[in-house]
Amino acid sequence: MTINTDLLNKVTAFIWHEADLLDHKEYQDWLSLWSQDGLYIVPTDNNETDYENTLNLALDDADMRRMRVARLESGESVSAGSVSGTVRMVSRVRILEETADYVVVRCAMTLNELRHGNLVSYPADLEYRLKPSADGFVIDRKVVKLMHADGFLRTVSFIF
Repeated sequence: MTINTDLLNKVTAFIWHEADLLDHKEYQDWLSLWSQDGLYIVPTDNNETDYENTLNLALDDADMRRMRVARLESGESVSAGSVSGTVRMVSRVRILEETADYVVVRCAMTLNELRHGNLVSYPADLEYRLKPSADGFVIDRKVVKLMHADGFLRTVSFIF
């Protein structure tokens, strides 16, 4: 198997950039990373692939992403005020498919949240479909497969 290290480095840098934007609450810049028809998905069943016809914790198109960000930035999200911060750790970046139109990538992420002095971790597999753009890539689809999505989840007031 031949690994395109140049592409892998570019994809990894893009994903790290996205994680940094989210950890520093730079939500408007995060919104600019998306294609207009991109989907942000957090399924309740990690074996499911028909996201549009099953229950999800999130299935956000562009309008819903903007509304989610507006709630986080405005303080309308009651639970947002209790989050002191998040730190995402991204690793194991692997290119699964590459075409002229997109790159499919899978990686591991642990999101650490500090709320009311308590540290909670959310491990997940992330799957991206990235489209090439003039500036590098745009996100066409991001699927966050939380390890414990089918169990108890506290109120989350951030974007995975």
